[in-house]
Amino acid sequence: MTPDQIAKLPYRQNVGVMLINPDKHVFVGQRRDNQTAAWQMPQGGIDKGESPKDAALRELEEETGVSPAKVSLVAESQTWVRYDLPDDLIPKLWGGKWRGQEQRWFLMRFEGIDSDINIATKDPEFSQWQWLPSQDLVANIVPFKREVYQAVVREFAPFL
Repeated sequence: MTPDQIAKLPYRQNVGVMLINPDKHVFVGQRRDNQTAAWQMPQGGIDKGESPKDAALRELEEETGVSPAKVSLVAESQTWVRYDLPDDLIPKLWGGKWRGQEQRWFLMRFEGIDSDINIATKDPEFSQWQWLPSQDLVANIVPFKREVYQAVVREFAPFL
């Protein structure tokens, strides 16, 4: 795709979840589809007719096995945050329909125990997971998403 074609593509609406444990460490999973250390917080698309909050709860459960009963909502980002995919990934992801994602983020407190987390879901996204101190989050994220993660950490800092 040419730069002009990419510039005309829209952003995919998406949600993300910053899940924190009682120590205020953040859940991150290592993506199964990436051989490098590509850690990320749970995220995913919004289905037609679904609210961003409902999408966040659904995606969290689909990716981590954590049910809505095991979390409490702490905060929601005030704005949508965008990131652009690297040009070489655009044709490979989502059929080349989007240039990146526009995300609404939710901070949720994990009310369960670690054994409630099960990444061996129906369609596993993560190969492993860990709780990461929020100050270490950005450095462990794939580079093209770092600005989004910086914005999320900044916005949710009063709760971390």
